[in-house]
Amino acid sequence: QVHLAESGGGLVRPGGSLSLSCTASGSIPGFNVMGWYRQAPGKEREMVATATNGGVRNYVDSVKGRFTISRESGWNTVYLQMNGLKPEDTAVYYCSLYAIGTNYWGQGTQVTVSS
Repeated sequence: QVHLAESGGGLVRPGGSLSLSCTASGSIPGFNVMGWYRQAPGKEREMVATATNGGVRNYVDSVKGRFTISRESGWNTVYLQMNGLKPEDTAVYYCSLYAIGTNYWGQGTQVTVSS
């Protein structure tokens, strides 16, 4: 079993920055993809950014140039640095780990961008 522990999030004004972190523990396969998804009220969950433990990163178009995903080598920890936040970034952000056909999820952390 895999457990994901998230931290970060909160309330920030438009244009501000927030950082999220997530650490995975348990029986983690050697090759995996960690990332962040988000779900706004009334909308489907969408991928925000992912990173393989081989260094391949992927972003949804709406956050390119503003968000940066990074992984701490050897610790199965993933970070999401969010700059230039916009009201439309408001959502519950979920950490994910995908490996061997299984997707594991964190409990979610709220990010609210409002003046």
